[in-house]
Amino acid sequence: MRKLVYYVAVSLDGYIAGPTGEYDFYPLDAEMATWINQQYPEFVPSQVRPHFEMAVDEPNTRFDTVLMGRASYEPALSAGVTSPYAHLRQYVISSTLGPSDDPKVEVVASDPLGLVQRLKKEEGGDIWLCGGGKLAGALLGELDEMIVKSYPVVAGSGISAFSGAFAPTLFTPTKRRDFGNGAQVTWFTRA
Repeated sequence: MRKLVYYVAVSLDGYIAGPTGEYDFYPLDAEMATWINQQYPEFVPSQVRPHFEMAVDEPNTRFDTVLMGRASYEPALSAGVTSPYAHLRQYVISSTLGPSDDPKVEVVASDPLGLVQRLKKEEGGDIWLCGGGKLAGALLGELDEMIVKSYPVVAGSGISAFSGAFAPTLFTPTKRRDFGNGAQVTWFTRA
């Protein structure tokens, strides 16, 4: 069965972005970016792949589907990009966006839980939960793994990695890698 995997960057205080969606406060590291791009090429948006010396049609290694909330999709739309991950099946969960004019993007107005349960039963690669915190909170019960990039910075306020009902859910760390910028990537599986 396919797995739902949340790949996310977080501050020490658990925020994935600032109050207005900013994420430029994370200390970047070329070694870390190169390593992640090699491990998970599907996480690199189609339009920026050439900047990382990647082919636009670089083969996916694990994932073939991406789920994102409207706020995660909005930066691409604001830049005029309607299909940020053209190399993946793309679902945007939004009750306010309306249908997409791009045939490669499906806007789902409700029931993200039902969508994930249906997708998990299909053949294919794993499903990447791109964000955001509200969607991650709504899908916590279906989340199988997390790949968390934790950065050594306190945001103070912002968008939480998970938001929703109080639902303590145990995950087990399975692997960790440290980088020169003080960041760590940790893999977790549902306990």
